Amino acid sequence: MAQQKGKVALGAAIGVAAGAVAGFVAGILTAPKSGKETRTDIKNTAVKAEKQVVKTAKDVSDKAEKVVKDARTKAEGVVEDVTDKVNEVRGRAEQAVEGARKGAAKKPAAKKSTAKKK
Repeated sequence: MAQQKGKVALGAAIGVAAGAVAGFVAGILTAPKSGKETRTDIKNTAVKAEKQVVKTAKDVSDKAEKVVKDARTKAEGVVEDVTDKVNEVRGRAEQAVEGARKGAAKKPAAKKSTAKKK
């Protein structure tokens, strides 16, 4: 489960980074600036993109943890319900077997004739 969570976070982080890079490249190529200004812009944009990627990865990770926790809680509830039901059915089956044993242990009563004599 943790491996799946990591893949989701990585995918989201890559998507954010790709979007930031694409926007940055478009901005750099269309704005005529000196080399020093361009390098400063690159550095600033890289820092912003890094912060955004880290934030997005943390958000995705937090959401994935919550989903896992909720699923685990629900699964535990289902297991408890099933266990209770199994115990209930087992008790009924034991009672039925005991009743059958008691019934089989009794001598059958003599049958009375229900046919009418003519």
